[in-house]
Amino acid sequence: MGDFEVIEGNVTSPKGFLASGVFAGIKKAKKDFALIYSEKKANVAASFTTNKVKAAPVLLDMEKIKNGEAQAIVINSGNANACTGKRGYEDACATADTAAKHLNIDSDDVLVCSTGVIGVTLPMDKVAKGIELAVQSLSRDGGKEAAKAILTTDTFSKEVAVKFAIKGVEVTIGGIAKGSGMISPNMATMLSFITTDANITKNALNRALKDTVKRSYNMISVDGDMSTNDTVIILANGEAGNPVIEDGTDDYEIFYKALEYVNKNLAKQIAKDGEGATKFMEVNVLHALTEDDAIIAAKATVNSSLVKTAIFGEDANWGRIIAAVGYSGADFIPEKTDIYLKSKIGEIKVCENGGYIQFDEDFAKEILKEKDISVIIDLNAGKYNAVAYGCDLSYDYVKINGSYRS
Repeated sequence: MGDFEVIEGNVTSPKGFLASGVFAGIKKAKKDFALIYSEKKANVAASFTTNKVKAAPVLLDMEKIKNGEAQAIVINSGNANACTGKRGYEDACATADTAAKHLNIDSDDVLVCSTGVIGVTLPMDKVAKGIELAVQSLSRDGGKEAAKAILTTDTFSKEVAVKFAIKGVEVTIGGIAKGSGMISPNMATMLSFITTDANITKNALNRALKDTVKRSYNMISVDGDMSTNDTVIILANGEAGNPVIEDGTDDYEIFYKALEYVNKNLAKQIAKDGEGATKFMEVNVLHALTEDDAIIAAKATVNSSLVKTAIFGEDANWGRIIAAVGYSGADFIPEKTDIYLKSKIGEIKVCENGGYIQFDEDFAKEILKEKDISVIIDLNAGKYNAVAYGCDLSYDYVKINGSYRS
């Protein structure tokens, strides 16, 4: 994988990190409380939902990360603590305070995340129980349990880790994520937690996270709905002992490529686990006039309910694809646009110069029967490309979300 190696692991793969996942009773049966802890204070960067309606923990964390330092993240699933007013914010603060007390660290260094049902206050007695159990259960192997405890409607845990060298010193990045529904470009309800033992400046860490989020989590869509709780947090504790990574250096580029892989990998796992999904869809926009044109065209296509349902129905309805590009706001010439469909069994052009072309409908359907589908949109206008990730929209999506609270 170029300058890095993909390894089996997660947030406890980097040196100096512990984690745990426990059952606190917020959910009926499954694990619902996670803790990620750095043995020393770490540099931190984060990216949050752009939804105007922000959950209490998001508002709290936006303030806490301003100094660029943190040491622990506590996460509950089963309850989003969103749209819960003053009490919700107080509960988020109390969660941080309680965790800090048990960990014997400053409350300002504890970040809080929640995911689940909106509009219901947290059961703070269960939160307190979860914190106590999570602290007692912290271990170097706890990343896998933490990955399970943050899930809601997800069908599998999402974990990834990579290692690479900075000036001959081994550095590791690990991550876990959750997300299955309420996923739309511009942070998508998804949560992602990344840890690294890299010695890196706060400015470099912040830039690397922001730029990789733009090309990963912001390029996925399951259902077009943006959560109130979307959060991506990275902690860098410097325990690898490498020479400090600064912005604009070759070492920064090595770190950036590794982090970009981690975030894209987690983003793809979220897209593949879309609620009711039967297919994974990758939208490649090629030869756009600008990078922004490529990005917004890819986002609009992967986010289109009509494109998603066509993929589910294995229907090579390219008209829905070019229509999505047309309303995306991208600057392009329809009469120069070609569209292809691709899977492991082959590729077929279904649109040429923005219009009808005779193609083998049976072969197109065979391509679309596969689980992994690529939609290729060649704008034939410039040199910029972008990739967005998503899934089809099935009958089961309606079933899952029609009874989400029950």
